[in-house]
Amino acid sequence: MEIKTAEAQRKEGKEVVAYLRSPAAIRERCGQLFTLAVTGKSRHFGCDVSRLGMVADYVIEVIREGYPDGDIPFHSRWRHFEVGGVQRLSRLDEMLAGLAPLERAAAKFDLAIVSVLLDAGAGERWCYDELETGLSFRRSEGLAIASFHMFCQGAFSSDDKRSLQVDGKRLQALTQQELADGFGVSEENPLLGISGRLGLLQRLGQTLVSSPQMFGENSRPGNLVHYLMNQSNHNQLAATTVLDAVLQGLGEIWSGRIEVDGVNLGDVWFHPDVVDDGLVPFHKLSQWLTYSLLEPLQELGLEITGMEALTGLAEYRNGGLCLDLGLISPKHLDILQSSHLVSSEVIVEWRALTLILLDLIAVEIRDKLGKSAEELPLVKILQGGTWVAGRKIAAQLRTGGVPPIQIVSDGTVF
Repeated sequence: MEIKTAEAQRKEGKEVVAYLRSPAAIRERCGQLFTLAVTGKSRHFGCDVSRLGMVADYVIEVIREGYPDGDIPFHSRWRHFEVGGVQRLSRLDEMLAGLAPLERAAAKFDLAIVSVLLDAGAGERWCYDELETGLSFRRSEGLAIASFHMFCQGAFSSDDKRSLQVDGKRLQALTQQELADGFGVSEENPLLGISGRLGLLQRLGQTLVSSPQMFGENSRPGNLVHYLMNQSNHNQLAATTVLDAVLQGLGEIWSGRIEVDGVNLGDVWFHPDVVDDGLVPFHKLSQWLTYSLLEPLQELGLEITGMEALTGLAEYRNGGLCLDLGLISPKHLDILQSSHLVSSEVIVEWRALTLILLDLIAVEIRDKLGKSAEELPLVKILQGGTWVAGRKIAAQLRTGGVPPIQIVSDGTVF
């Protein structure tokens, strides 16, 4: 029997962590569960890939409705900031006009990071009333607009002279009442998982303060801009490098998650049918954040390469699309009638199937439109796209557009 030294075990642990943080691991581990489903061996879901063409047609119809000129932007948090046709980003640019380009990008990183981390399921009853416009927004858009206004009001900054920033000192001091007030929460307007969201921001604050090598002495998430600029080569930056920075820099903010070699893995869950260690990574919020950080980097003149290495987002709109249009089918009614923990086999499997199917839907869409992966990357298909299509079919099938499977949300995953 081979006895491994402590150094060998540490090295092995680091290799496992690096692997589970990679898009390749996401696809490989999710692919195992996909294979079980399409061969009828899954305990929870069937998968009918013969419906891929029909689903692609449905998504193409949605793309043409939303983007008749074919000019589809990235799927990122920046789309939500202009919901309702309000030019909020123009206002933000005016507020940042006196800053140097790198500092403007850092401020946008600050906003995107805190806003994405607050973007988990809001529930059916909550909405955000925007005083400036008189408009009301629900779900992801409502969360975006609420966080946007909190940022513009300096709610995440400890420096009165630099209000348009996020810093660790302020996040650690943030209270649940302040967050509730910023999101218009009341007994009549409850927001799911508000304590989980607060805890996430407070842990972000702790991480920012404890990692000056990535976030600077002033403990700002936006200082990742400087870190990433140093990682670029000939004005090019790989999308996976941005994801690596997000996973490395923010990994410790997730609470109660699986650890390997003392490292918090984040959005990684256990499923007994996955070989080796049973771990299935998704990194949904981290990849959503990565997609949202690419545009400020492009504004600095960087060319983002290797976009297709990143995966789709394993969340309930994309997953709902696959289930509502029959690509995925539950094997027992309890799946649709009960609420499930994020860590449950049902949710892990649903997310895994969704992620693989997004790749296959993208291939079908490109074939039908005669586009290459470079011309129509997955990040645009998500925006155009599958996420909107998932919301549309949900609204047609269920009151309030709720997802087909109910998830017990703690405010940190979906």
